[in-house]
Amino acid sequence: MKSFSASDAKNRFGQLIDMAQAEPVRVQRQGRDVAIVLSPEEFRRMADAARGKVNPAVERLHAESARRWASVYEALAK
Repeated sequence: MKSFSASDAKNRFGQLIDMAQAEPVRVQRQGRDVAIVLSPEEFRRMADAARGKVNPAVERLHAESARRWASVYEALAK
């Protein structure tokens, strides 16, 4: 992944967005990552891949909570 300093990203914004069409570009300030610039296609691909995925631990906790509180949920639904 290529990197730009924040000031270079500001001064060479056109080049930055052109580069981001080929691969994500890291923007750093004082040696720390502050942004990643990527193409709309890459963003959509990542968003689609993440959509609908839930951590299995969260699913287990939700199922346990639903079992534990089932009578309360049923009472509230009446």
